Amino acid sequence: MKRAQRSELFGQAMTWLCGGALAFNLLLVIGIMGLLAWHGLGYFWQKELVQLTLKDGTSLLGEIWEAEPAMDRFRIKTANRDVGGLDFAWIKEVDVASRTRPTGAVLLERLEWGNFHGYMEELRDGDKVLARGPEATWKAFHELHEKKARQREQVEELEKGEIGDVNYEIEKLRLEGRTAGLAKREAEYQQLADRLFKLREELDKGTLVMKSVDGQTKEMPVAMVVRAIRPNGMGVLGKTGLYLSRGWEFITADPRESNTEGGIFPAIFGTVMMVFIMSFAVAPLGVLAALYLREYAKQGLLVRMVRIAVNNLAGVPSIVFGMFGLGFFVYLVGGSIDRLFYPESLPTPTFGTGGILWASLTLALLTVPVVIVATEEGLAAVPRIVREGSLALGATKFETIWRVVIPAAAPGILTGMILAMARAAGEVAPLMIVGMVKLAPSLPIDGRPPFVHFERKFMHLGFHIFDVGFQSPNVEATTPLVFATALLLIVVVTLMNIVAIMLRNHLRRKYAGSAV
Repeated sequence: MKRAQRSELFGQAMTWLCGGALAFNLLLVIGIMGLLAWHGLGYFWQKELVQLTLKDGTSLLGEIWEAEPAMDRFRIKTANRDVGGLDFAWIKEVDVASRTRPTGAVLLERLEWGNFHGYMEELRDGDKVLARGPEATWKAFHELHEKKARQREQVEELEKGEIGDVNYEIEKLRLEGRTAGLAKREAEYQQLADRLFKLREELDKGTLVMKSVDGQTKEMPVAMVVRAIRPNGMGVLGKTGLYLSRGWEFITADPRESNTEGGIFPAIFGTVMMVFIMSFAVAPLGVLAALYLREYAKQGLLVRMVRIAVNNLAGVPSIVFGMFGLGFFVYLVGGSIDRLFYPESLPTPTFGTGGILWASLTLALLTVPVVIVATEEGLAAVPRIVREGSLALGATKFETIWRVVIPAAAPGILTGMILAMARAAGEVAPLMIVGMVKLAPSLPIDGRPPFVHFERKFMHLGFHIFDVGFQSPNVEATTPLVFATALLLIVVVTLMNIVAIMLRNHLRRKYAGSAV
């Protein structure tokens, strides 16, 4: 009796221990997500501009980023990198003589050199002075800025559209050795280049004169200003609208200023496209290998050794797969494709260099052990009586596997795919060798034939986090961007997994006999 009671108490203790471990793991996940959300989502909220006058007479204007009460100091983002050289400064509380929040202080978000804090002094359109003084310049600025923003869009559309198309046609004619239409295309390109030059001249005419809090003046083209705001005069609704605008820009816009500002859309696109190509490549490899090992191969020493090798492959460092992808896919396969189909482009490689296709195939090899193991488990979970019933009704072994076993094992196969997608989306080391770059000038998909360009390099969210967090020349300013990008990577992977999980659950309901 006492032994039964001790056994029951031990079982209850183990239940509480397992439940506590699960709760602890959930708290860790929630804590990590909360940390990323707090620092990442807070990156887009606009802080007020504080003007400090120090006891030595120095004046500073910026945003208070963090405080260290124990050290009696705080860090202020002064911006104005092209004037002062540094974005941040540590200030001791005892050195502050006065602190104000001037409503006329302006924050400019620029295409280059980061933000600028100061006061508007003058606005010119060519040689014509439109306004002088902070208030008059502020009122006249927005109309001219909208005009220059439209002109900047025209310049970008011309560069990426008509000029890009003509460049593509010229390069195609040159490689094919067709000189007949080359002169006509070059003349068309020159006309477009002249038109672009005139647009740029018109774009550069607008000039804004800013004055920093220490009295220095800075002239800058109005077209270089992305956004101009007065944070101290904005209410909650205004800051909320600005927050949503910055968040949308972060998701949909291209990066600028060495990836430290702007958006990360190319990285999102490259990550998702690479994962989908990898999924299409790893599914047949993993499923066919698992089918052979489970359904066709004679069980014995050789099959056991193959299974051991597959399990060991799952523990091989990812950089080893990257080196294999570089040697086999890029140099051997890609180089052979170039010699056979693109000899006119050599020595400039087309497929004989890193690209999204080779990166996806490398990750397919990296994740194929996961798919094989999960698929084998799914096949083993299909009851033997189901196979025997199909064979008894006259179906061949292939028909039984194709029409009965694989559909019933589909939830297990999708489980392997979900694990493979999650791992592939987070891998960075092998991609640095086989096609991933810091900044890709064009997406792998565009409007020019063949529309999908598997040979192009691409951006990746994982590498973007590494680049911004550890390779940026201004790490202090980009730290919140690291949290925001990491949070977005988790969201992207979660959304892709949710789609696969919904499909898996649908198959589970359809084939209720599966034990997966």
